[in-house]
Amino acid sequence: MKTQRYNAKRRNKADGYTMSYNHLSLQEGHYINTSLKKGMSLSQIARDLERSQSTISREVNRNKDKHKLVKLTAEITKKIDKYHRREWGPEQIVGRLASEGIIKLHHETVYQYILADKKAGGDLYTHLRHQGKSYRKRYGTTGSRSGIPNRRDIDERPEAANNRTRIGDWEADTMIENKHKGALATLDERKSKLRLALPVSRKSAEEVTHAITQMLEPIKEVVLSITFDNGKEFAAHEVIASILGCETYFAKPYHSWERGQNENANGLLRQYFPKSRQLNDVEVVEVLDAIDKLNSRPRKCLGYKTPYEAFEELTGITKEKIFEGYALMT
Repeated sequence: MKTQRYNAKRRNKADGYTMSYNHLSLQEGHYINTSLKKGMSLSQIARDLERSQSTISREVNRNKDKHKLVKLTAEITKKIDKYHRREWGPEQIVGRLASEGIIKLHHETVYQYILADKKAGGDLYTHLRHQGKSYRKRYGTTGSRSGIPNRRDIDERPEAANNRTRIGDWEADTMIENKHKGALATLDERKSKLRLALPVSRKSAEEVTHAITQMLEPIKEVVLSITFDNGKEFAAHEVIASILGCETYFAKPYHSWERGQNENANGLLRQYFPKSRQLNDVEVVEVLDAIDKLNSRPRKCLGYKTPYEAFEELTGITKEKIFEGYALMT
């Protein structure tokens, strides 16, 4: 069982495998739990997951008091069913249940409930998102600095934008499919985690500029800055800045982590639009439905509020107002 690792690695000479220092995924945690029940040793589990034995040991010790059997009442399972059918993950479900004062559960309890439902012939498992998949690949062309007039580097972006201490700083990108037929123009607000997206038939500066202004013009009072990657589809950033009254910045070439939120959100959107799906025939309503589901998921970093709830709390802008630009295109 292999896992994706994005940060520093080193070679463990004693065990003979590569290990990393990032957090374990939900599926890795589940694999550890089920393997221990089968009597497997920590060293064998570590080899299977390509992790250090100390990482596995820490995870076991951290969770040893969390896996006590909890009786799930009909009321609780009804809530779990409802939230999971919205494509919420087990961690999001338990966080929301705790924030609502209903019950405190470990995400493994929810995971086991979903697997039990599968064994009984249920379909809850079909709503589980794939874990451990890499989405670090850039979805736009990098272009060159010379192809983008009056490009301002991300180093010039205000600290308030870097630290997410204010609302209104956005990240933009394009998401393509295997045959490069059509694309999705995507936007993410850094503080509230709100995601917007629109399909474009071509990844041209003209079409992408139109899509971005279409999405943001109804709420331009909360558009202070947009940070782009270096794709030539963003060459008309000055037009966007003029229409929206905002500042524009560009990440350094090949530094996709400087727009990490947008890159990660693109990965979530792949759940609905995999690379095998041609995007030139995607309807606006399909994209709207997908981002509505993403914005309706509670987020741990938001105290298990949804991006919709966080954005409205910070700006007073409702979901209906957010999508005024979409109404003109559907």
